[in-house]
Amino acid sequence: TNSLSLTLAALLLPGSRSPGPLLIICHGFTGSKEGQGKTLDMGRYLSDVIGLSVLVFDFAGNGQSQGLFEDLTLSRQIDDLTAALTWVETSGYGPLLTMGRSFGGSTAICQAAGDSRVAGVCAWAAPADLTRLFQGFADPQTLDQDMVRLQDEGGSLFIRQGFFKDLAQYDLCTAAAGISPRPLLLIHGSKDQIVPPRDARHLFACAGQPKQLEIIPEADHQFATAVQAVWELSRTWLQEALEQ
Repeated sequence: TNSLSLTLAALLLPGSRSPGPLLIICHGFTGSKEGQGKTLDMGRYLSDVIGLSVLVFDFAGNGQSQGLFEDLTLSRQIDDLTAALTWVETSGYGPLLTMGRSFGGSTAICQAAGDSRVAGVCAWAAPADLTRLFQGFADPQTLDQDMVRLQDEGGSLFIRQGFFKDLAQYDLCTAAAGISPRPLLLIHGSKDQIVPPRDARHLFACAGQPKQLEIIPEADHQFATAVQAVWELSRTWLQEALEQ
């Protein structure tokens, strides 16, 4: 449960070294822990290849977790991730690493900056300027209303005005810098039309050592044509991070 006593749905994939090192994976905006199967496939791959345990969970208001989607904020997602870390830590797992895609990646970066229990962070296609990104999806006629309409070619949904006010509290550059001396891996697609590659380069410039930036040629925001390449990069980085 998170600090609001909302129950978060999760799946735990024990690795051969269980209850040893564990990776928590954070889904993207409007996503879910299963990631249409891809997240679970990657979790099983990491468990099989390096014996790493993996936890995937739904942020409050998403998937099978309690809560309302329209109440979502970055602060609440950070709180959810903190609750997940506490749960696996009290279950005997460690060291603990986090990974997130898109908004989940930004969440992982911000959470780790304030939580020394996180031994390393990997972020895929993480936005650096969250306000700019989400205002780009907002219906201008609703920006000043309590419920803001977000829309793209896939449809529309509503989120509370407080979502934007909450985003203004966070500086991703400062958060990225706060992860050092723990390792940070940033992975981005060169053809990402939603979060431009310059966001990854900006976060990389802000971060301290050790850090690594990988721009995948021709890959989009979903890494649709580069899944195996991203898995391999993540695997290598995780193995190195666990050896530090």
